[in-house]
Amino acid sequence: MSRATGRDTSPVMDRVMSRDVNGVLAGVDPRELSVAALLWAADEAARRELGLRLVTTVPPVHDRLPYDAFHHRSALRTRAESALANAEDLVRELHPGLPCATELVDGAPAAVLRERAPRAALVVVGSRRPNRIAEVFGEGSVALPLTACAACPVVVVRAPEPTAVHPPTLVVGVDGSASCRAAVAFAVEEASLRGARLRAVWVRPRPVLAREDADEGLAGRRRLLAESVAGRAGRHPEVEVVEEVVGGHPVEQLALASRSALALVVGRRGRGGYPGMRLGSTVHGLLHHAECPVVTVPGPPVDRSRTARG
Repeated sequence: MSRATGRDTSPVMDRVMSRDVNGVLAGVDPRELSVAALLWAADEAARRELGLRLVTTVPPVHDRLPYDAFHHRSALRTRAESALANAEDLVRELHPGLPCATELVDGAPAAVLRERAPRAALVVVGSRRPNRIAEVFGEGSVALPLTACAACPVVVVRAPEPTAVHPPTLVVGVDGSASCRAAVAFAVEEASLRGARLRAVWVRPRPVLAREDADEGLAGRRRLLAESVAGRAGRHPEVEVVEEVVGGHPVEQLALASRSALALVVGRRGRGGYPGMRLGSTVHGLLHHAECPVVTVPGPPVDRSRTARG
C-alpha cells in the first residue's frame, strides 16, 4: 500500500512532480532522521530547479504473533508519519519555494526507493555505517543495496559537506571505463551547478617495473585520463578541471582526496549476486571511508547478447 501525504497541490507542484524523471528523491529514515542527507537533497533540488520527493516506509513485521504484529506495525507507522512530517517541515523552512511532496509506503526501504529510482534524477540517503553483515543482508539496510542496484545516481551522505573547502571542489574517480565516463559527465554538470572546480583523479598501482617502464606507464595513464575527461568537460567550459594521476590503492587515495571535497563521484560497474559484489570493491570501500558525500553513478546498460556472442 502506498499513500501520498504531501500538502502541496499547487499547479507548479503538479507540473514539477509529474516530471519525476527530473526530480530528486530522498529517503527518510524514521528511526533516525539524517538531517545532513535531507539538507543535501533539498539543496540539490533547489540547484537543479526540480521538485523534491520525501519517501519513508513501514517495513514488514516478522517473527511476531498476530496481536503483537498489529500493535508493532501501528507504532512503526506512527513513527514514520512523524519523521516524514518533521522532514517536510524542515525542508519548507529552509526552502520555502521548493516544490516538495511526501510519500509513506509499505515495504522494505531499499526496495521501495529502488522501484522509484528510474523516474528520479538522483536518490539521496543517509548512512550510519552498519557492520558488514547487516549492511549486505539486513532488511533495513538501504545505502549499500540501493547504491548497488539503483537505475539513477545515488548519493550517500553520512555527514554535512565540509564548509572550509576553498576553492569549492568536487572529486571524480577515473579509470577509463564506461561507468567512469558516466561519472565524469555527472561530475562536470554538478561542478557547473555549484560553481566549483573538478578534480579528476586516476589511481594506479605502485609501479613495480623498471624506472623507464614506470614513466611510460604514467604517461599512458595521463593520456587516458585526459581523453576520459575532455569530451564531457567540453560541454561546460566554465568548469576548471584539474587532472591527477596518483599511485596507491584506489580506496585509500580517493578517500584521502575526499577530505577536501564537497562530494566524491565514482562510477558503478561491479557484477555479482549480492549487493556488495555488484558494487565492486572500490565503491564499497569508499562508502565506508570517504569523508564527504559519495555519489555513485551507474554505467550504461550492458548488452548481454553481445557479451554472449563475444
